[in-house]
Amino acid sequence: MDWMKISLYDNASPIMEQLILFHDYSMLIIITILSTVSFLMIKMMKNNFFSSSILENQMIELIWTLIPTIILSFIALPSLHLLYLMDELYNPLLTIKILGHQWYWSYEYNDFNSIEFDSYMLPTSTFRLLEVDNSTPIPLNCQIRLITSSHDVLHSWTIPAMGLKMDATPGRLNQMALFSNRTGSFFGQCSEICGANHSFMPIVVDIIPVKYFISWIKNFN
Repeated sequence: MDWMKISLYDNASPIMEQLILFHDYSMLIIITILSTVSFLMIKMMKNNFFSSSILENQMIELIWTLIPTIILSFIALPSLHLLYLMDELYNPLLTIKILGHQWYWSYEYNDFNSIEFDSYMLPTSTFRLLEVDNSTPIPLNCQIRLITSSHDVLHSWTIPAMGLKMDATPGRLNQMALFSNRTGSFFGQCSEICGANHSFMPIVVDIIPVKYFISWIKNFN
């Protein structure tokens, strides 16, 4: 993110790229509708002439019913397609279990023995309220399954740059897919108001090449 930036994050996954494209596409339609309606309202206020033929005109009523329906279908169909893409999870290479606590995150790499750690916010850091003592390494260009749950209250694990947001609910496992196509450190925070220290539950994901991820697995204590 940049200072005074009003647009979305630069995408770090194909899903986020599609979300940004859908956002721009929807905004184009909305701005067009707003401009058209505003123009018509201004013309009506300035126009002193009136036609009695439009008081009970069935064709006009049909048109202003059909046009919004068609416009909504142009928005709904891409939206449904994107929802299915976000829910799709095919042959994941790795499964990571994420547990929310008051107020920190725990991570478990269930495909390996005894790889689990807690992630707490650093009290003093360069990026205030965002840095943690143990970030979460994830291999680049790999399909990852994320499973979220909670030990106490509702939490929400969120990485905006990847288009990820999933509630961590006590007694329930929620699943989402992660596939990142560029390296880097990506930040997020709990997006559910979970209590007094809600704003002190940052998330840091490090996307690294596969060879470095394998080295991290071997050297994990």
